[in-house]
Amino acid sequence: MTAARAIGLLLGAAADGVIGEPKRGRPVTAFTRAVGGLDARLPDSRLSGIGFAGGLAGAVLLAGTLVERAGRAAPVFQALGTAAATWAVLGGAGLAADGTELARDLEEGEFDAARATLSELDTRRTESLDVAGLSRASVESVARHTADAVVGPLFWGAVAGVPGLLAARTVSVLRSLGDPTRRAGWFARRLDDVVNLLPTRFAAALTVSSAPVVGGSAAGAWRAWRRDTGAHPSRNAGRMEAAFAGALEIRLGGRTVYPHGVEELPVLGDGRNPDAGHVTRAVELSRVVGWIAGISSAALAALLGLRRRSH
Repeated sequence: MTAARAIGLLLGAAADGVIGEPKRGRPVTAFTRAVGGLDARLPDSRLSGIGFAGGLAGAVLLAGTLVERAGRAAPVFQALGTAAATWAVLGGAGLAADGTELARDLEEGEFDAARATLSELDTRRTESLDVAGLSRASVESVARHTADAVVGPLFWGAVAGVPGLLAARTVSVLRSLGDPTRRAGWFARRLDDVVNLLPTRFAAALTVSSAPVVGGSAAGAWRAWRRDTGAHPSRNAGRMEAAFAGALEIRLGGRTVYPHGVEELPVLGDGRNPDAGHVTRAVELSRVVGWIAGISSAALAALLGLRRRSH
């Protein structure tokens, strides 16, 4: 079981990089759209939000548990099931494709196209953003999604197998759809804060260690992470954005316009304002973090399995 889970995580992560993003998208894409449609129809109350988010996360966890148990008798099937689930939920290839497209559109001055792509990744209003604002939003989006769509599922996949993979991505989807002004989204936001507490720290640590690979600053990433995270309203998102800002030696944060209003977010990092070139480097950094996370998750799965055997 130990080897099967580790092998499955490696195969799924490799498939994400080799196969890339299918033209029709992955199951998680259709799942996100379906959940978004249901979420928009929820009555605006905490009770309805708890029932919806808790029920959906529980159902996905149960489905993953059944898949995990079905493969225990045959390690080959367990490895293949884990690989399929890993590929299905990981967003690394899609994130890299969107980030690369954003960088290209910004370099060519195709700002309307960049705004359209960015709207798929971020809920902020984009119509008034100039090249600096679009670049900043792009880097922030790449940083956040590196944690919740790549590192988070891999981390929980190592700890809990297929149930961990599916549940972690489901929680991130629920969080991404929520309007912070709606009470119905309260439970999804709190659930995401808890589920991604450890994975985001892991992702930030990987960002620090990976920064030199893309010509960035490990010291800057560490300094911004430790100094600037506390002021951000979302500790998980702020942690990754600060680490990316420090690694790329740029400034992120500041005034951000959302459909529900304007937020004055803290400034993260102390470099200059980002441009299209920094978006490209952010994508490169995200890829490196994803690769290391894939290898690390397989190693963690193996270590946890050996520890269970020893007891």
